[in-house]
Amino acid sequence: MAITLTEKAAKHVNRYLERRGKGIGLRFGVRTTGCSGMAYKLEYVDEAQAGDEVFESHGVKVFVDPKSLAFIDGTELDFAREGLNEGFRFNNPNVKDECGCGESFRI
Repeated sequence: MAITLTEKAAKHVNRYLERRGKGIGLRFGVRTTGCSGMAYKLEYVDEAQAGDEVFESHGVKVFVDPKSLAFIDGTELDFAREGLNEGFRFNNPNVKDECGCGESFRI
């Protein structure tokens, strides 16, 4: 089981944590929503929660709750800029289908 970040994603997270002035990493999980049933959620972490699985990639700690891990195990997070748009890209090998807008997915 593993969650990884590309070097670009790790640099983005580190820059943001430095600007923020606090934080120990990134929380990555899923929530029920959208056309296809699940959506990714990301937030910066100031302290770990009991039961968190912790992965480290390019010096960045990624915290995942046990319920989410089953849906995102093996996912690689990338960060991309395309024109005026920028954001995280999720390369999740478990995804069977995604909605047309790209906001949700199904396992």
